[in-house]
Amino acid sequence: MSSHSILRLATPNISLQNLFSKELGISKILAQILVNRKITTISAAGKFLKSSISDLFSPHLFSDMPCAVSLVKKAKANKEKVMVFGDYDVDGITSTVLLKNALQGMGLEVLHHIPHRINEGYGLNQEIVRFARENQVKLMVTADCGIVNHKEIEALRQSNIDVVVTDHHEPQGSKLPAASVIINPKVKHSGYPYRELAGVGVAYKFAQGLTGSLLIDDLDLVALGTIADSVPLTGENRIIAKEGLLKLPQTKRLGLRAIIENAGIENKKFNSTYVSFIIAPRLNAPGRMDYAEVSLKLLMSQNIGEAENLAGELEKFNRQRQKIESKILEEAEELINQQMNFKENRVIVIAKEDWHQGVLGIVASKLADRFYRPAIVISIKEDLCKGSARSIKNFHLCDALMDSRELLDSFGGHAHAAGLLITKDNIDEFRKSINKLASDRLTLEDLLPSKDIDAELALGDLNESLVKELERLEPFGMANPEPLFYSRTLKLKS
Repeated sequence: MSSHSILRLATPNISLQNLFSKELGISKILAQILVNRKITTISAAGKFLKSSISDLFSPHLFSDMPCAVSLVKKAKANKEKVMVFGDYDVDGITSTVLLKNALQGMGLEVLHHIPHRINEGYGLNQEIVRFARENQVKLMVTADCGIVNHKEIEALRQSNIDVVVTDHHEPQGSKLPAASVIINPKVKHSGYPYRELAGVGVAYKFAQGLTGSLLIDDLDLVALGTIADSVPLTGENRIIAKEGLLKLPQTKRLGLRAIIENAGIENKKFNSTYVSFIIAPRLNAPGRMDYAEVSLKLLMSQNIGEAENLAGELEKFNRQRQKIESKILEEAEELINQQMNFKENRVIVIAKEDWHQGVLGIVASKLADRFYRPAIVISIKEDLCKGSARSIKNFHLCDALMDSRELLDSFGGHAHAAGLLITKDNIDEFRKSINKLASDRLTLEDLLPSKDIDAELALGDLNESLVKELERLEPFGMANPEPLFYSRTLKLKS
């Protein structure tokens, strides 16, 4: 492990600086930052700086959208029950609320279910198949999940229940589940031009397709789930986040207003940091500690008293989460110091009995940041153990887990975050397997954190006008970081 980091100063592109500055009326500093974001045409630069809700793609670009809409219309015509099945994180909860509201608004009878993180785990399960069958559900709509649930979807289809999968996770291999319809931009031949939507972004597109409306008033929810899920804030995600952040301070959702007031940020100018570090952790806390239904009820509440009480519950859950997380992080770092050979291992894989499953992802994320290498944290519970993984640049977690799949009971996720189930006896072999993969895929330089510097500035370049101009780059987040500058003219005086 090294405490060093690599500084990369972007090479100035004088011709594009001059072109953007002249045609768009911006400073050469802002022009260079746009170039650093891989924006190389006047059209793309103008769209980045002035993007609006009208720049979103049509939901009907999804090749399966007509079929998905048709299934919902059929359920409505036949007065059939629909069920929305979501996930227990903020992305999944906001997706579920959005779809339930849209379907109910069309006059359908809609049930919903958010799985219990510990008792049920992620994604569809056989118990929900039984429940749907016994309650005469005829259409199952997934929200932020489903793309890896082959067995459960097959069982639903055999029970004559149609399944619409709305998801944004990577499919495992080339085989897709036998759903009636799949709306997922990461599926080959999806037809959709933007791959990086969050689960709630996909749900938003489906809701738009169903209603024929832009659903402007739902952008607070869509921005919340998008930012909370740490998807790249580029393209459509940036537009969604930007427009939704403008709506959050004036949100009509009583539950969100209660969270904002409890946190004391009601009079602030909202940015992505408020969502990532204040609102999202509170909404995530019930699902981490117990049951995410509390957060869903809060977002759907129509009663001020109920909303305030539920927001108070979220505060309690969040304090509990912080306490447990701190304890497990301390124990994890002790294990790393005792067991980890950083010269031989490029991936941290640690496991301990009865670590609370709700905070494994946060702990893995903090370990990956601190030690700057992929981190997998596993809670050992009897034979089947649950793990959460977080990665660094240049190491695609889902690909690595796919190549170690013989040792895993199940897994799913993205390039930078994933979850897995593994038997206790396979943990040591899995540690060896994924580290062997990492030794081939990660160079020593990859294990050094890097900072990409946008431009070299003199102190005289920093003024109020530049600060105001840089605000046009917001909201900041994954793939759209805050600008970073470098100056060699400073002298430290004691």
